[in-house]
Amino acid sequence: MVPGESATVLVVDDDEAVADVYASQLSGTHEVLTAYDGETALEKVTPDVDVVLLDRRMHGLSGREVLEAIRDRESTCGVVMVTAVDPGFDIVDMGFDDYLLKPVERTRLEETVAETLASLGERGAVREYRSVASKVAALRVEKNAAELEGNDEYERLLDRLRELESEVDLEGVETQVDI
Repeated sequence: MVPGESATVLVVDDDEAVADVYASQLSGTHEVLTAYDGETALEKVTPDVDVVLLDRRMHGLSGREVLEAIRDRESTCGVVMVTAVDPGFDIVDMGFDDYLLKPVERTRLEETVAETLASLGERGAVREYRSVASKVAALRVEKNAAELEGNDEYERLLDRLRELESEVDLEGVETQVDI
């Protein structure tokens, strides 16, 4: 995406009212498309789509399946999971850029889209850092210390975060996590 150009955001949620609210909230600053199921979402994910806001639990194709199909296409669009599903350790291997728990206020939604758009122009390691940091933060909100301590997936995530911290210049990166 070229700076200064309007971004295209695809909002995907099988709850039409939720999808329409998010689309309405973003329509003043972005071109917004909506899809109410995974199949339609995949039809609408074109090279013109910059960010996908994706519900995780949907009828038909799940958000995880849609995410995997997007990444299998080697699409470079940002994907933000916007869901009521509490994150489990299964998110460690999911290829999203950020993870938001519903309900999401307008300001948070707008900030997340802006941050995701900004990350699209960053080096791969910085974008990956943001993604890994988002996963760590989501797990820390939902899991207690005993659940996190010694969990192999979580430890692997922390190890990757440490590796990325040593590779990238984090100055100006807003999504930083204390390890």
